[in-house]
Amino acid sequence: MKTVPATVFKAQCLALLDRVGPDGIVITKHRRPVAKLIPVGAESASLIGSLKGKIKIKGDIRSTALRRDAQR
Repeated sequence: MKTVPATVFKAQCLALLDRVGPDGIVITKHRRPVAKLIPVGAESASLIGSLKGKIKIKGDIRSTALRRDAQR
């Protein structure tokens, strides 16, 4: 796996995006890993909609479940 200092990543970001391999690129700051750049793979795309019909939403999904009393 390739390791690149953050300053080099900043200077060569677009070129590194073109060359990122399946293992990704580890970005370091002061020789410590801080981030990993990985390509978007087909595995990620297959996750979208994969739980359809397998889970059930109970109640109002947009609710915070907090009760608000307007009169106090």
